Amino acid sequence: MIDNHHKNLATFIHLSTFSRFIIPFGNFIGPIVLWAANKDKSEFIDQNGKQAINFQISILLYAIIIGTISVPFFIFKLFRGLDVIDFHGFNNFHINIGEPSPLLYIGGGLGALAVLAFIIELALIVKASLSARDGDVYKYPLTINFLK
Repeated sequence: MIDNHHKNLATFIHLSTFSRFIIPFGNFIGPIVLWAANKDKSEFIDQNGKQAINFQISILLYAIIIGTISVPFFIFKLFRGLDVIDFHGFNNFHINIGEPSPLLYIGGGLGALAVLAFIIELALIVKASLSARDGDVYKYPLTINFLK
């Protein structure tokens, strides 16, 4: 039987990933600190901590991959249109980039995918927190198990 203290700790491990909105890399620091301090107290806390940390590392890896793929599309589009910038003082400033290229659409699609993934990530964190509160270990989808 899992007591309420262990359920609360596991819930806070998952919710501590939201500290990234206040502290840089708080989504790693919060869960790691809570997990490391309490992992020996309960197998339930240990499992939830590993799941939260593995999910955050996986999300970082996926974000790096999407960013690596999408950024060059924007850069190629920007550099292609640089030769048509005309600047004649502050009175007559004209930028003519031209027609949108397929590269811009691909990069924009990958950017939209990143925003959608962020929203899904937030929903999964809330779902994992609620599962921990109820005494269940939530298995995040598409998570690479770095900590076993």
